[in-house]
Amino acid sequence: MRITRSHVRVALSGASLSVAVGCRVPAVVPDPVAIPMPTAFSGNASGGPTGGASGAAAVGGRIDSTGIGAIGWKRFFEDSTLVALIDTAVQRNPELLMTLKEVEMARNEVQAIDGRLLPRVFGTASLGVDKSPRYTAEGAGNASTDMEPGTKVPDPLPDISLGFMAGWEVDIRGKIRSQKGAALSRYLGTMEGNRFVMTGLVAEVANTYYELTALDAKLAIIRQTVELQRNELEVVRTQKQAAVVSELAVKQFEALLLNSQAMEFEVLQQIREAENRMNLLLGRYPQPVARSASRPMFERSQALDQGLPSQLLHNRPDIRQAELELAASRFDVKAARAEFYPEVNLAAGLGIRAFKPSYLFTIPESMAFSLVGDMMAPLFNRKSITAELGRATAYQQKALIQYQQTVLHGFTEVTNLVSAIGNLDRVYSYKAQQAAALDTAISVSRDLFTSARANYLEVLTAQREAIDIKLELVETRLRQRVALTNLYRALGGGWQ
Repeated sequence: MRITRSHVRVALSGASLSVAVGCRVPAVVPDPVAIPMPTAFSGNASGGPTGGASGAAAVGGRIDSTGIGAIGWKRFFEDSTLVALIDTAVQRNPELLMTLKEVEMARNEVQAIDGRLLPRVFGTASLGVDKSPRYTAEGAGNASTDMEPGTKVPDPLPDISLGFMAGWEVDIRGKIRSQKGAALSRYLGTMEGNRFVMTGLVAEVANTYYELTALDAKLAIIRQTVELQRNELEVVRTQKQAAVVSELAVKQFEALLLNSQAMEFEVLQQIREAENRMNLLLGRYPQPVARSASRPMFERSQALDQGLPSQLLHNRPDIRQAELELAASRFDVKAARAEFYPEVNLAAGLGIRAFKPSYLFTIPESMAFSLVGDMMAPLFNRKSITAELGRATAYQQKALIQYQQTVLHGFTEVTNLVSAIGNLDRVYSYKAQQAAALDTAISVSRDLFTSARANYLEVLTAQREAIDIKLELVETRLRQRVALTNLYRALGGGWQ
């Protein structure tokens, strides 16, 4: 059939119509409106609705207005023993090391997608043999062809080739660039994820260390109490021999001593378990954990500055990771929309080919090359492409909601911890006064009991209440230290 200009026009019109149908893209769905952050944290370190920032802090010197979240952990924690433990955990903690590998995997994915933007070039070499049937056009042609005078085309026919092949997807629709943008955002997100794990690790090591120092303080209180109760028991036994008290008083004092001795071994077990948790964080087998003896458990603390809520967006790694995931989801939507546009591919090949090695380098006779360009547009698979775009759009909206939820969680966490630090400071102040009053009560009751002016039950009651309040005092200071460390982590500190 003879091809005329009308045939060409019809073909071009059909192709244009197909491309137009395939390129029609659904409208862009607008993003939900983000919730603005408050301009200040509700509450303060003193625990009330107004007032100055006071409370517990483990950092020396003046804290600037950027907030404690901007301080590196080596400056924030003054205890050199604790700093050494955190440094070991940062280098050896298995979970942190695994997140570093995730960062490396994400970086390699970015490089892999980046390589797709460039043409792909391959070196080729082949060796084969071909036997064409005699009674076919190809076989008959080979049989009647002389390569040289008197030399027929070999049958079977060897095939030797050397050359290069190249292929390139011309990214005119921006799909690959969008995929690269998504991969890059997720790579940066894995870096923030690594930092988030690190902030949690630093806080957990510090809190476990403070728990150990609190347990040491409790153990010292219990042992001191045991020694005093032993002396009291000897006094009561002497008074029983003098018929001043009965056997009941002796047994009451003995039971109190036995209870304190049992508490000592309970605390020793808690110390062992806390040391093992610390060693697990440090990536090592169970062993004793060093504690600094030069820093008392009940040291007074300095003022702190939590900074502004907007600084959470820059300091907290989990918020930054959620923000980067939102950015990646936007690139995913762009990549899904690009599927509606035509795809353009270029392919080329250049090499030498012959059936005999001696002919292989006979140029230009053995030279072979090809150049092909094609364009494809979706026609009948629009349903699946539309569904993928809908999925990507829904994921983008979900990512925005997750980002807002992360910001809300961070703001609420900081507010709770700021209030807790101030309120625990007041609790500690009242309990310290209570402990001092009970110490006086013990001394007075002991003197009255010795002079037969008080019942032994009053002495027992004062001693039980005294040891309880002293242990509560240690627990309160521990809770305050843990709250400060958690506030430091909640403000984005610990990864710098």
